[in-house]
Amino acid sequence: MYRRLSAILFPLTALLLVGALVWGYQENQEKNSILLKAENQYQRAFHDLSFHMERLHGELGNTLAVNSAASGVHRKGLVNVWRLTSEAQNEINQLPLTLLPFSQTEEFLSKISNFSYKAAVRDFTKKPLTDGELSNLKALYKSSGDISKDLQEVQSKVITNKLRWMDVESALATEDKAEDNTIIDGFKTVDKRVAAYPELDWGPSVASIYDKRSVKKLGGKPVTAEEIKQKALKYADAGANAQIQVVENGKGTEWSSYTATVNEPGSKEAISMDFTREGGLLISYNNNREVGQAQVSMKQAVAKAVKFLERKGFPQMTAVSADRYDNLGNMTFVSSQNGVLIYPEKITVRTGLDTGEPVGFQASDYVREHQEKRVIPKPQLSLAEARKMLNPDFKELYHRLAWIENDDATEVLTYEFGGKINGSQYRIYLNASDGIEETVEEVRTSSGAQQQ
Repeated sequence: MYRRLSAILFPLTALLLVGALVWGYQENQEKNSILLKAENQYQRAFHDLSFHMERLHGELGNTLAVNSAASGVHRKGLVNVWRLTSEAQNEINQLPLTLLPFSQTEEFLSKISNFSYKAAVRDFTKKPLTDGELSNLKALYKSSGDISKDLQEVQSKVITNKLRWMDVESALATEDKAEDNTIIDGFKTVDKRVAAYPELDWGPSVASIYDKRSVKKLGGKPVTAEEIKQKALKYADAGANAQIQVVENGKGTEWSSYTATVNEPGSKEAISMDFTREGGLLISYNNNREVGQAQVSMKQAVAKAVKFLERKGFPQMTAVSADRYDNLGNMTFVSSQNGVLIYPEKITVRTGLDTGEPVGFQASDYVREHQEKRVIPKPQLSLAEARKMLNPDFKELYHRLAWIENDDATEVLTYEFGGKINGSQYRIYLNASDGIEETVEEVRTSSGAQQQ
């Protein structure tokens, strides 16, 4: 019996063993194939990064080599600098550097990219490169040369010693921080060098991208949690028996704020609100009620949102956009001064279309940018003169004066023209002084937002 059983099990066991060996071999081959593919991608990205940094250094040199009045060459050079920097950023993102301190270099390249782009797109006949910007280019030329040289040294060691990027990834993903890892040490050297560079004056348009918005400009006396409770009762339209919980966020920091949660007796839904600590200003509101099927139009919802904002202390707000998403309506409101829409003072409102009553809003832009009285100059161009600068095929639907922040982080008065061209709807903002196109936006506007 055992002989017969062995005669059956032995071939079966041998077959399973062979199958396991074959399966293991195939798995190992697939794993090696994946690792080889990843290594090839890392090597390509690294060598491309070194190449593009060298090209970037050369392009900056070419831009500086010509006469300061050669605006055409400057524009072409800056466009190439922006393109090469963007490619270098993309290649860095393809390398396994997530756990490696390389943020200084990435931010440095980001600033070069933004600086070169914003300089290249402007009209050099009216705003040529300033002495400060030329000085920046000289500093960037030297810095990019240093970075390129360091990367080439790492590249030479990688090729000579046949170093693998997969070893770098393994070292970064574990506690094994080998100090003699040539690639890791090389990138750390680059980042330390970049961190030591003196900060350049990039100009307001670039600096505004990286500067954190300060809440110090809010002013006002710091409020207590007890004062926030009283404000929360008012803004929630709640009775005296409502339960209120107040939590301070970011205590001891510049960004400290309060979150108040209000529960009415017998109500399943809570209303939560955020307030600034400085002055106790309401910056957000959220009613957590369940929204039912849509029963009202967007136009009706906009009208209710206007009344809601008036009750919450935001009077005379104008809807500039309104979009519907299922049973919710999202709207954007801005304030106005003497008939001019003030776009920096923006509030977004979310409305339940079952009743048309708002269920939430965000007013942080309004709170931080609101001014009692702005100095707004009169348009130097007439409406007719501004119209002449539009595309002849642009079919105007409405126009109005708008105060906006342009790409240079400067607030300017513009003519806002809404209309259609090429089958789409756009807002075009023309500077009210010289007619320059400050910005163009494609919009999808629901019938609820009044454009006139």
